[in-house]
Amino acid sequence: MVKRFKVFSAVLMVGLLSLISTPAYARSISMKDAGVALWVFVIIGAIIVLLQLIPAAILFFTFIGTTTGLIAKKKAPEKGAAEEKVSLPGYEPAPAKR
Repeated sequence: MVKRFKVFSAVLMVGLLSLISTPAYARSISMKDAGVALWVFVIIGAIIVLLQLIPAAILFFTFIGTTTGLIAKKKAPEKGAAEEKVSLPGYEPAPAKR
């Protein structure tokens, strides 16, 4: 019973959504009756969208700079660099007793 109800409700929702999305029922916003609040909302929304371009541009050009730097460098790491051990100045390693 519950499964049949779920299937019926899903079919009903799909049918109603497809009926609403047909061009006969489609409506557009009339801009001649739009008030000041709508224009303020549109302007503030456009400003917010444009402000998101600032960090996007920073990240984009950082990525481009990093990749071009790696490509232009083409320097292989030295073979001895991985084996070199870092030690603090003024300290000597203690000899191991056997």
